[in-house]
Order: sequence, then C-alpha cells, then structure tokens
Amino acid sequence: MANNRRNQSGAVRFVPALKAVLLCTLIGGSCVGYVLQKNKIYELGQQIGARQSKVDRLRKENQILADRYASMQLPQRLAERVRDLKLGLVPPQRHQIVWISELPAIVPATNALPSQFVQLNRKP
Repeated sequence: MANNRRNQSGAVRFVPALKAVLLCTLIGGSCVGYVLQKNKIYELGQQIGARQSKVDRLRKENQILADRYASMQLPQRLAERVRDLKLGLVPPQRHQIVWISELPAIVPATNALPSQFVQLNRKP
C-alpha cells in the first residue's frame, strides 16, 4: 500500500520546513553580519582618515611654531626686543668678562699595583 500524507505524523512534515527556516536564518544572519562588519570597517577607515588629517595639520602647525620660536631666538631679534622694551641692556665691557680656562683632567690609575714585567729568555 502506498504511503499517503494522511498516515504520516505531523513531525515528519515539520522537519523539511524546519530545515528551510534554519538554513534561511543562517544565510540571512551571515549576510547581516557581513554588512555590519563592512560598515564597521568603513567607519574605522573614516576615523583613521580624519585623525591622519588632524595629525598632518598639527605637524604643520608645530613646524610653523618651531620656525617662529627659532626666529625669536636670533641675536638680532633679541637685541631689537631689548630696544623696544627699553630694558637698558648693553654688551659687557672687556674688563667685566672673566675667562676661565679648563685644565685637562688627570685620570688616576685604575690599578694600584706596581707594574710587572716578563723576562724572556732568548738563546743567542
């Protein structure tokens, strides 16, 4: 006798539908995860680009400030500022300069023992 659907249990008819639902859920979940990861990668790329441009901008600003600082340290610029602020500073007179000469440092011997010599016995 042929099997017909009336004689089959409900669980037997439910299994293929459950498999289809499970397979669709796995594929759909994988697709959603892939899209989320791609969006996250895109956002991180945008953040990296923004921070890289900020670093470049700060480096340029730092270079400008370093150049400005170097120009402020020039002797001519300092003399000009002294005149502008009327500080009354003048170069020292020759008799006001004290010259200090540095003597060469004497290095003490590291070995306090007397020197030892080796005598070679050579035959003529």
